[in-house]
Amino acid sequence: MKVLTFGASTSKTSINKALARFTATLVPGAEVEVLDLNDYSLPIFSEDLEKEIGQPAAAKAFFDQIGAADAVIVSFAEHNGYYTAAYKNLFDWASRIDQKVFQDKPTLYLSTSPGPGGAASVLAAAKGSAQFFGVDLKEAVSVPSFYDVFDAETAGITEPKILAELTAAAEALALQEVA
Repeated sequence: MKVLTFGASTSKTSINKALARFTATLVPGAEVEVLDLNDYSLPIFSEDLEKEIGQPAAAKAFFDQIGAADAVIVSFAEHNGYYTAAYKNLFDWASRIDQKVFQDKPTLYLSTSPGPGGAASVLAAAKGSAQFFGVDLKEAVSVPSFYDVFDAETAGITEPKILAELTAAAEALALQEVA
């Protein structure tokens, strides 16, 4: 099972990328591909620019990588309660290729933050719109207080309840391969 995973952030030290990568390791038998949003530099989306330049290669590459995966894991960083500008822009460009950006792939949505909110606001927004963008959402997990529950040396979650939630979510994703 090929699992495509990424943190919806361009931070080189993204805790959401770390969470997504870790959670992908919990999917039994997964071949994991980790995307870096920094590889998808795009101009700010506008219909006028789209008419002028068409679909940028970076948006097509992102869309095609989702299409080539068996499943997707995304961990959303929260900027002022919503998506990061970089992710939203990439998503906007990709949605013009096909509104079903996630192409009906089994998907896990995650979010985390250093604070107790766990980026729950952006996760709620993503869950609320998933049905419109071809997301076969299997689970959604918010991880609060990331630095208190993640061990940087082992790159793993140390809090048993959160680890159990992530493991169950990863196993739910793996069940799609069996079905």
